[in-house]
Amino acid sequence: MALGAGRVACRGLVFITIAGDAADEIRAHAALRRMETGKSRGFGSVRVEVTLGDSCWTTSVFPRTSHEGYLLPVKATVRKAEGLGEDDGVQVTLSLL
Repeated sequence: MALGAGRVACRGLVFITIAGDAADEIRAHAALRRMETGKSRGFGSVRVEVTLGDSCWTTSVFPRTSHEGYLLPVKATVRKAEGLGEDDGVQVTLSLL
């Protein structure tokens, strides 16, 4: 799934907010995995492969506690490698694992 996103910063990480149809798809995937395995991942996280520009990595997205949707953490090393500033918009592609 491809998405553009808003951001939240915390302790050196920038969290990209995933909402709308993309969040619904992640939520459905998490529910299916719970039915298949009988358990959920810690903190309700969902494993994903992320592509942002030329950078690709595996991480987890986390459900937002105050709003619907998920948060995708992006480390400073990725932002630096992609030449991203604090207010730059991004296009991210996620593959659910």
